[in-house]
Amino acid sequence: MIYQQLVNGLMLGASYALVAIGYTLIFGVLNLLYFAQGEVFMVGAFVGLYLVLYAGAGIYGAIFGAMIICGLIGAVAVFVAVRPVRKDRPLAPLISTIGLTIILQNLAVYIFGGQQMAFPETIEQRLYQLGPVTISSAQLVILGIAIALMVLLWLFIERTKMGRAIRATAENHETAALLGVDVNRIVLITFIIGSGIAGVAGVLDGIKNSNISPFMGLAAAVKGLIVMLLGGLGNVPGAMIAGLMLGMIEILSAAYIGTTQRDFFSFSILILILLWRPTGLFGTRVAEER
Repeated sequence: MIYQQLVNGLMLGASYALVAIGYTLIFGVLNLLYFAQGEVFMVGAFVGLYLVLYAGAGIYGAIFGAMIICGLIGAVAVFVAVRPVRKDRPLAPLISTIGLTIILQNLAVYIFGGQQMAFPETIEQRLYQLGPVTISSAQLVILGIAIALMVLLWLFIERTKMGRAIRATAENHETAALLGVDVNRIVLITFIIGSGIAGVAGVLDGIKNSNISPFMGLAAAVKGLIVMLLGGLGNVPGAMIAGLMLGMIEILSAAYIGTTQRDFFSFSILILILLWRPTGLFGTRVAEER
């Protein structure tokens, strides 16, 4: 029984981790909590739904389309809600991203309606018995895509020239600029990557839960924020591991204690971690001064 719950927890945690990665990337580079990440997640789910229903796309086409559209939303957010805002007022960028969140949610309600919509079956359902664990083909695909995406992102950040530029910008904007890094370009690329990953997470969540809603972004945003704080501000590998951990903790608490206690445990763990280790489980990679 416990092994089955751990598999279910990995699936849930993979969704949390993908949303938290976007939070972590953007916070690491700009020291900004980008609250619209949850609504980008929601937009990705609806883009995937409409690509499947009206364009005849399969799961990979839906994921690719959601990644492109959400990446474009991230680029627009930079020019609309980040760059025009005065940086000498610390709360101004935060408020502008909250405004973008409200706009995206209300646009979704206006375009798609306020009701839940069923996400069509895009993966042929098969069950595989792996010892005491039963895993479906949909679970295998979701876990495979999520883990592959996280590994590719880690390799991109750690092993490529662009990844080094992102890490340099996260450490200090002025120093990175003196070293020849185009900081504005790096910020734009970071938003595109973070938003694209959130779009993929939205599609995977729709497949997992078989339904989506214009209001699904709030829960994803809150859990992504918790994961980012648990993993450590600006720490991408920390966010990946913390997301998987939180998913397993929630599923185990729901299975053995009760579903009503699920969020209670999530926020209790967050409070304890912040009291015991304010920099998160894996430490922060954000510079104190920009």
